[in-house]
Amino acid sequence: MKKYICTVCSYIYDPAVGDPDGGIAPGTAFEDIPEDWVCPLCGVGKEDFEPVEE
Repeated sequence: MKKYICTVCSYIYDPAVGDPDGGIAPGTAFEDIPEDWVCPLCGVGKEDFEPVEE
């Protein structure tokens, strides 16, 4: 699964880790995160994330 980076603060969403504090279980693909989820560091929405080029 692809990782996604916040274009505002550079937080990286890693599907293998998820966002347990935000209620996102490990193994959750970015596409499957609810639309109202926000970056745990800076609070912007999913629209401000882009795929990490590895």
